[in-house]
Order: sequence, then C-alpha cells, then structure tokens
Amino acid sequence: MQYMLLIYSNPADRPKPGTPEMAALMQGYGDLGKALRKDGAYIAGDALTGVDTARTMRGRAGKVEMMDGPFAETREHLGGYYVIDVPDLDAALRYAAQVPAALYGTVEVRPLM
Repeated sequence: MQYMLLIYSNPADRPKPGTPEMAALMQGYGDLGKALRKDGAYIAGDALTGVDTARTMRGRAGKVEMMDGPFAETREHLGGYYVIDVPDLDAALRYAAQVPAALYGTVEVRPLM
C-alpha cells in the first residue's frame, strides 16, 4: 500500500541555516532517505520551495481564479513529502515518526487511492 507523508512546519520554528541544529536536521533527512531506500519503501520525496512561489487555482461561480501563495493562511506550511510503499498504516506511521520535522512540526500520513 502506498502512503504520502506530508511534512508541515512553521518556518519560524525551523533551525537556522548554518547552525548545528540545521546540520542535525539535514542528517536526519539523509538517514531517513537511506533507510527508506534500504527497506525498499521509497517511491518519491522532495522538499518544496517556499510558499512565496506557490500559486493556487480554485473554481468559483464557473470561473477558475488564480491566486499567489498557498490556499489557506496558516503558520505551518507544506515543506515537503515522501511517497512510500509499505505493508500497512502501522509501517507508514513508524516511518512518519522518523521524519525530522515531526519534532517541531506536523507529519500527515494519508493513503494514496
């Protein structure tokens, strides 16, 4: 079964670039990527550019509107994702708990249809 791990965090809560905390965070992502590949669970994953580069399309009254930025105003931004292939939800949750941002943000786990 395939699951998407959606990684959300508040940019203000992330470690600053060039700090030991950021180095540890990036090492954590590297370690998770290696583990997912070694276990044969990795399908895809990547970081996303900042919300200032996002564009949102939505339909209203028969017209499609385009807006700059993300759809919802929120402190936590979608910053990246993994798509994994694991036997069940419990396995997906075990990997989600290893996402470094889980320590200061949110990791949403959703099955793919």
